[in-house]
Amino acid sequence: MIYVENKDLVIPGQVLADDECYPGRGTFKEDGKICSSLMGLVSLRNKKIRVIPLKSKYVPKKGDVVIGKINDVRFSMWDVDINSPYSGILPAFEVFGRDKKELNKVFDVGDVLFLRVIDVDEVKKAKLGLKGRGMGKFRGGIIVDISPTKVPRLIGKKGSMINMIKDKTNCKIVVGQNGLVWVKGKEDMEQLTREIIHMIEAEAHTSGLTNKVKNKLYLAIDGELPVEETEEEFVLEKPKLQNFKEELEQEEREQAEAEAEVEDEAETEIKDEVEDEAEEITEENEEKDAESKPDLYEVIEELKKKNQNKKDKNISFSDNSNNSFILNNR
Repeated sequence: MIYVENKDLVIPGQVLADDECYPGRGTFKEDGKICSSLMGLVSLRNKKIRVIPLKSKYVPKKGDVVIGKINDVRFSMWDVDINSPYSGILPAFEVFGRDKKELNKVFDVGDVLFLRVIDVDEVKKAKLGLKGRGMGKFRGGIIVDISPTKVPRLIGKKGSMINMIKDKTNCKIVVGQNGLVWVKGKEDMEQLTREIIHMIEAEAHTSGLTNKVKNKLYLAIDGELPVEETEEEFVLEKPKLQNFKEELEQEEREQAEAEAEVEDEAETEIKDEVEDEAEEITEENEEKDAESKPDLYEVIEELKKKNQNKKDKNISFSDNSNNSFILNNR
């Protein structure tokens, strides 16, 4: 059973839960109960309970990115204040390699650097380096100091909070995991950013903090609150019922019309072919008839010839009779 809720403020020794949960950072287990070991805020995730301290010092961890200030320059290293009870060193070979140069001509006391924790020894002394994107010396700007435990709240989910501040103030902002924040921009925007960062630190445990920060930024810069974006109401349209019977009948009608059109075209084509063929046959017959039919002129000539022959025969007979008559008379 869990006796507290997420983001509840608890004190050392307070019972948080029983065996149903797993103890995390800032807690201890005693007599089957999980208790808080410090004053802070409860964090519940996947049955794991831990307590985030309200105030704490940074404990260096390998891989962290930090902002540090040069405290001293030695023969082969720089001593760096990393906002922690534990000291940090920047070896010269991490900057120059094997080259030998005067260290104070590169980084001097008071310079502020963006560094990465390369290693941590048994007494928590942090070995630092400059290999990585954006690592090196800061020029100008201001440093804002907050509790290291509030850094995740300042950054926000996927950088949402810090990016909102950057976009609105047009300031360059670099956040170190040791609780130091570098800010550079116009002087008034630097001061506004400082106020916003301290506001986030003070109210990190409250809900609706993102909207509070947004409103403060807009009032300070634009003099008015941002216009709330209203989402248009989405109405899901009722699906229309389809009349499949009508669709099928329509398809059948269209198919029948297409088939009828094809048949008409076929009949017309056949009819045209038959008519053409009949016309050809008629022409052939006419030509044959014309050839077999005798010419009228030739027929008349033939008849004239026949009549002439008949006349010639009649004259011959007549002559003979006359001759015979004459002889008899003699």
